[in-house]
Amino acid sequence: MDLSVRIGPIRMRNPVMVASGTFGYGPEYADVVDINRLGAVVVKGIRLDPWEGNLTPRMVEVPGGLVNAIGLQGPGVDGFVAKYLPFLRQFDTPVLVNIWGLTVEEYGEVASRLDGVDGVDGLELNISCPNLKQGGIAFGTDVRTAAEVMRVVRKRTRLPVIPKLPPNVPNIAEFARAAESEGCDAVSLINTIPAMVIDVETRRPVLANRVGGLSGPAVHPVAVKLVWEAARAVRIPVIGMGGIASARDALELMIAGASAVAVGTASFTDPSTALRAIEGIEAYMARHCVQSVRELVGSVRVDAPDAPP
Repeated sequence: MDLSVRIGPIRMRNPVMVASGTFGYGPEYADVVDINRLGAVVVKGIRLDPWEGNLTPRMVEVPGGLVNAIGLQGPGVDGFVAKYLPFLRQFDTPVLVNIWGLTVEEYGEVASRLDGVDGVDGLELNISCPNLKQGGIAFGTDVRTAAEVMRVVRKRTRLPVIPKLPPNVPNIAEFARAAESEGCDAVSLINTIPAMVIDVETRRPVLANRVGGLSGPAVHPVAVKLVWEAARAVRIPVIGMGGIASARDALELMIAGASAVAVGTASFTDPSTALRAIEGIEAYMARHCVQSVRELVGSVRVDAPDAPP
């Protein structure tokens, strides 16, 4: 059986990645996860300069998931290249760097700094960040602004470019089509869902940032629906994520239209989730006599139901 997939020019041995923000920069999980078995690693978000993130508390568990407001803490592009990339280069696994900025120009500069750097195989654009020049509105909630980020980054790098689409938009297909039009190699979705948790005893928000992003099993059906809609709208690959806790979850996203998937929050509770998903996909293929995992992509049947026997 063939589990290999291609996301633009990126060749992956299997379709299972680990998602940005949940796998650190690699060393955090290397003692418990065989990184060489993963399809790809997407590292934690990087901007131009070091960033401390939000004040604590910045994570809270909720039924069915996690609400976080980490605030994209990171070492900056130069710190990442110097401190973490040498470690990642020792593995035979593609590395995608999630990048972000406070301005469109910063996205372009980070992309330029990573262009041609040994060990970086692609860029994932986190466009769910506040645009300081537009009053803090997230880049990714306005299709014109999102397209501008994609356009600038595409001009500044030869690396594969993969915008990570937010779920809180009225028409996900419109954003996916914008990515395709701007020359992006794929899209990934979904990012976390805006959420808030209040301590009823104190009547105050639990998170110091007041609001955060919901991830985990609770968001999975939302992800399936949006992946299905995005995949129907474009020809470029879709990377699906959101609440994957088992091979079944990963398969559901692939059948909906995802060419690859990314395990996120589940890695916190069980670091072996991504590896178990790979094994489960392989077992499913054997059980259903599927020769190539690519046969599963978009294989959902949405025609009229079968007639009763």
